[in-house]
Amino acid sequence: MNVTVAGAPVSFGVFEMTPDGAATLSADDILDILAETGYAGVDLGPLGFLGRGRVLRDRLASRGLELAGGWVELPFTDDEAFRASLLDLDAALAVFSEAAEAAPRRLPKPTLADSGSPERRRAPGSGIGALDPSGWERLAANAAIAADRVRAAGFEPTFHHHAGTFVESPEEIGVFLERVDVGLTLDTGHLLIGGGDPVAALTAWAGRINHLHLKDVDRSELHAVLSAGGGMREVWSSGAFVAFGSGDIDLAAVLAAVEAIGFDGWIVVEQDVLPAPDVSLPDFRRSRAADQKINRDALRPWC
Repeated sequence: MNVTVAGAPVSFGVFEMTPDGAATLSADDILDILAETGYAGVDLGPLGFLGRGRVLRDRLASRGLELAGGWVELPFTDDEAFRASLLDLDAALAVFSEAAEAAPRRLPKPTLADSGSPERRRAPGSGIGALDPSGWERLAANAAIAADRVRAAGFEPTFHHHAGTFVESPEEIGVFLERVDVGLTLDTGHLLIGGGDPVAALTAWAGRINHLHLKDVDRSELHAVLSAGGGMREVWSSGAFVAFGSGDIDLAAVLAAVEAIGFDGWIVVEQDVLPAPDVSLPDFRRSRAADQKINRDALRPWC
């Protein structure tokens, strides 16, 4: 299987939902753990977290890591907000370009995503507040603009369906793929929240998938959170995303399907967590390192 395996800051509680000022592991700590446990790359995380320019390149090179991609969330259904957000996209693309100056074996994938709505984030998987035809027109037109901007910067874009956004369910993903010429980041965990099956999705969208986010999910914990009225913040805080083998994703079946479709690209292993405010960082570091080793070792029969 011709893939490269990366980790991600989100597996260490560092992502767009991390509260300002929260105690987190440093970028160097996270990269050390990923290198020590056998990963070949890392996702970008929040803009600037891994540094810029030479700092970013040296930080990765000293550990034998490359940049796999990075999350760029944009308000595709709001024309005015979308136009304003293009500055954020350009800033992210500048970081990808800085990383690419190291001539990596595999270029990073700028990972576009819809920002959804507060209503959707409060009720992931519910389908509440679905887009009407005019909403889909705006989303598709703006996503195409963003994808073209990524290509103009020298990268191949990918689009991440995501729980709590307007591209969440298999049906919504299908509509999106019909309307926008861009590859798909298939995320096993978010697809499950949206009511999909990863193996079926890999087969159905084989020709469009150009990036993979693999995560495992404890469906009973997820169901408990959603049944109690929890939203995405509660899902991330609950521990519903678990190490491979502790949840309900059939990893062997997923990877067999990945192999069957001839996927050639990055596999980013994610275990989204949002730690409690009073977390002990030394304990958290030990648990995160242990899980990342479990996750990497689980993939070794295939890659």
